[in-house]
Amino acid sequence: AQVEESAISLWNWTVTKHTGSVLNDEQRAKLRFVACRLVCLCESSDPPEGTIRRQILMSMKTGKGWLDIGKAEFADGFLEIAMNSIEKLYAKLLKGSDGEADIHMHKADVEKNLFKVLSYRAESAVAQGDFQKAVMCVQRCKDMLMKLPKETCYLSILCYNFGVETYEWKRYEQSSFWLSQSYDIGKMDMKYSVGKEMQAKVLRLLATAYFEWDCNLYLDKALKAISLANQENLHPAGCFLKMKILLKSGASDEDINSAVAEFLHHEMSLDFCLNTAKLLLEHGRESVGFDFLKSVAERFESSPDLGKITLLHIEFLLQNKRERLAKQKVEEIIIGHYTRKQLLPEALNRLHIVLWDRAAQHYEAKSYSEALHWYNYSVSFYTPGQIDQNLAKLQRNMASCYLNLKQIDKAKEAVKEAERCDPNSIFTKFCVYKIAVMEKDTEKAVEAVIEMGKLVEKSSQREDKLRVDENTGTNLLSLAAQIALENEQQVVAIKALEYLSEHLQDCQQLFAALKCLVRLVLSKVMAENEENSVTYVLNNSFSAAHKKLAVSFSEEKFTGDMRILDAHWFRKVAWNLAVRFRDYPEKMRDFFLLSFKLSQFCPSDKAVLIAQKTCLLMAAAVDLEMGRQEETPSKQTELLTQSLQHLQACKEIWKVLKLTGDFAKDPTDTLLLLYEFEARSKLNDPTLHKFMESVWEQPQVEVKTLEIIASLAMESPARYPVLCKKALQSALNLHRKQAVIDAAKFSKCLHSLINLSLPTGLMDLDACVLQEVWDYFEDALSVIISTDSYPEMEILWLLTRAWNTGIFQYTIGKYKEAEQWCGLGMRFLNHLGSLKKSYE
Repeated sequence: AQVEESAISLWNWTVTKHTGSVLNDEQRAKLRFVACRLVCLCESSDPPEGTIRRQILMSMKTGKGWLDIGKAEFADGFLEIAMNSIEKLYAKLLKGSDGEADIHMHKADVEKNLFKVLSYRAESAVAQGDFQKAVMCVQRCKDMLMKLPKETCYLSILCYNFGVETYEWKRYEQSSFWLSQSYDIGKMDMKYSVGKEMQAKVLRLLATAYFEWDCNLYLDKALKAISLANQENLHPAGCFLKMKILLKSGASDEDINSAVAEFLHHEMSLDFCLNTAKLLLEHGRESVGFDFLKSVAERFESSPDLGKITLLHIEFLLQNKRERLAKQKVEEIIIGHYTRKQLLPEALNRLHIVLWDRAAQHYEAKSYSEALHWYNYSVSFYTPGQIDQNLAKLQRNMASCYLNLKQIDKAKEAVKEAERCDPNSIFTKFCVYKIAVMEKDTEKAVEAVIEMGKLVEKSSQREDKLRVDENTGTNLLSLAAQIALENEQQVVAIKALEYLSEHLQDCQQLFAALKCLVRLVLSKVMAENEENSVTYVLNNSFSAAHKKLAVSFSEEKFTGDMRILDAHWFRKVAWNLAVRFRDYPEKMRDFFLLSFKLSQFCPSDKAVLIAQKTCLLMAAAVDLEMGRQEETPSKQTELLTQSLQHLQACKEIWKVLKLTGDFAKDPTDTLLLLYEFEARSKLNDPTLHKFMESVWEQPQVEVKTLEIIASLAMESPARYPVLCKKALQSALNLHRKQAVIDAAKFSKCLHSLINLSLPTGLMDLDACVLQEVWDYFEDALSVIISTDSYPEMEILWLLTRAWNTGIFQYTIGKYKEAEQWCGLGMRFLNHLGSLKKSYE
């Protein structure tokens, strides 16, 4: 009893919260569910009449609540409980009744609830797709209408709702059944009927269901339904649907005319009449359609929307290729527009569209004079001096026609008018450009391209603009380049392609534009020998290619293979340009570096690695050369540092490359050594001595390399006498090891070594230094004795240096050393040829 009391309290509380926003429908359904379940659990074996009635009410309301929130599967259990409770109540009432009158009263009382439960069960069945169960429940409800006539309207609308639901699910057979039931039930009791408007609505949907289900098979049924609907309540939708059905059935013009006559006597809106005319004309019923339009025009003669009728007439005349009649109609509208009544803005806009469409068709067919004729009709509606963007577009279109007709002066007038109306339009600038190209006015054409480029730039920077604006701009720039090329105006084409390549998003289009631009610039270089003036354009083009190759692509059209092919194309052209610019070191270096950067997007096969190595080596060499000639210390340091960076990258590639084959005769190792030594020595790199340690240990270093190192070690701003001496000593050792000593080369190396060890003018020399130099003189004597090819001037130089060294020793009182060195000098005397007598 306590649980039951709480459940009833919960139910009542839920009922009181029905209004307002305290509970939503789902929360209310759940609370009813809990209260109803608790009440059912508390039921005794023989409950009193009041308890049963309460249970019927609660079960019905709970089931309906679940239906209303679209959870029909939860409703069925409660509706079953309600049915069982109704049966219990009926049995209990019969048991306690006193006579026939009581039985009828109890039966009527119970049937009201039974009708509701059955209708709810039908609703649940439809929601769950159980058509047969729904039919059975509705049929039982229908049988009860004789006793419950007031429910006629409810059941008719319920069946209509079922018809709507199943129509939306495209279950036309079920929909037609429910709609037929709705109409039949609606006729059962005129006193409680849904009314003629609702009956007509049911029949219109029934006709539509038949029409969409299978128009050929159920044509008669659809026609019968819509005819009944129009008899019940004539409505524009019904008239229109009947017309559609008749046209679909291929009815004769006579039958169509009869249908039209049905509603011509009724007040129908202009839009409805226009839609009907469109329907007729779209189905090829020109005779009926045009006659109908005349009738409509007469009916709405005083309407401000009269222009819509004439406009539709023109459209269909054009569709049916009756251009002459259409022109007459347009001319009538133009005269009427200025003499009687102006077209409303909406109709005028539509007319402009029709006129432009017709002109565009003639333009595409290359009938430029006819296109102008239709454009001129459109111009007629604008007042002199009017500023309108559409008028600007119209003038541009006319200018295009004039250009195709070679009427340049008229085209100029049209463009001038377009500029007046819309001066900042890229399309207007494009028209100016086309005229300039046709007139071979390069300066004006380039100026127009620059203005177009600026406008594209502005549109890409504005966040409120759609990307389509920029695409339009790039398309026009692309077309501008094409027009310039077709007219052999390379300067103009180059400028158009420059702007185009800055804004293209599509990879394929961008690389195509860049290639075209590079080819054009190169052809200009070849033709006019203008290496210096076009480098900026070339650099920008290659930089743009590199930038685009460096980003990841999401475009399906631009495959990996295409990317590699483009990278190869640009790297090879950059290489060729570097070679071409050999007289311009800085440009030469930049293009070698560009070629290297672009090659990084190619597969690292042997050929590509060799190209990368060569690019970096050449770039390092150019930076070194510029560094030698640079007088500004900071700039020289920058160039030498860059050279070192290129060399480090080159060494890494060279390591990989040497693994791919035999490079014994390749001079790269020597060049890397010499370039790095020069850069480090001129930068006064503190790690230079450490770097050279590995060099002294290499057995394969050539004499020539050592001699160059010695020379570089003392070349300003470098000064490394220790390294120079070490290199010369190593070179001298290699000379000695030769099977046949090259006396000329040996003498030159020895000369440099003695000069370095025994500077001219120094008198106070360390004994160990003198001993070291003495050994060099002895080496020279041994070679001179063994060969006749030692240069005489070198022998004379040795004689002189030894003698002078002795004299220096004498002047400082070192007589023993003086005697030794002068004696050494005299040992060379016997080896002089023609000069011997002069020095004896």
